[in-house]
Amino acid sequence: MNDQSQIDAPAPRVSIVVPVKNEAGNIAPLVAEIERACAGLAPFEVIYVDDGSSDGTGMELARLAAERPWLRRLRRERSAGQSAAVRAGARVARAPIIVTIDGDGQNDPAFIPKLVAALEAGGPGVGLAAGQRLGRKDTGFKRVQSRIANKVRRAVLGDGTRDTGCGLKAVRRDVFLSLPYFDAIHRFMPALVKREGYDVVLVDVVDRPRLTGQSNYGLFDRLWVGILDLCGVWWLIRRCRRAAPAEELK
Repeated sequence: MNDQSQIDAPAPRVSIVVPVKNEAGNIAPLVAEIERACAGLAPFEVIYVDDGSSDGTGMELARLAAERPWLRRLRRERSAGQSAAVRAGARVARAPIIVTIDGDGQNDPAFIPKLVAALEAGGPGVGLAAGQRLGRKDTGFKRVQSRIANKVRRAVLGDGTRDTGCGLKAVRRDVFLSLPYFDAIHRFMPALVKREGYDVVLVDVVDRPRLTGQSNYGLFDRLWVGILDLCGVWWLIRRCRRAAPAEELK
């Protein structure tokens, strides 16, 4: 999509942001699924953020974008991680609501309308609708890791969320961009959104196996990284001070 066509196109209702790294085999099937699932949300846009892929991801995105004016592409020469990719997509998004979804096919786009409906039904006081996975398709060891990490996170942060690792989320763009940025922020969004004074609604979604390939984003599984991030988010929450909005004087 060129700059002029973006200007002429109606503002989208929803921007779907998809971070990918070396997911060439998953691009076309997932784009087709998103297109079908979001037909009732039109006008929408899909923003793929190619995070330093070295396979055919870029060529596959270019081929699909040539026939789909709502498909936009961002590209990084070097990978900066999933959180940075999502933030890059959010910054150029044109819709007031952003939906995030993993690019490996494990998140089912069929749940996107349900997430958007939950966010909109909550009114302006709800900042995030977060997917909660059922029927996890990860390995047994990874499920155990996640279960332990989630219990520790809930105990420390009190965010009331059983699963923050699900890529399916619907969030108000202005709320998302107001959050303090750091690597792995996507793992702590419910706690951080609540820190900003907004409510969070939880939506059950069904997990499924990735379509092809293998995971390229696994840094959170390193225990020391998760502990450092958890301590940092705890500190941010403790240091937050509620202030009445400032009014301009005339």
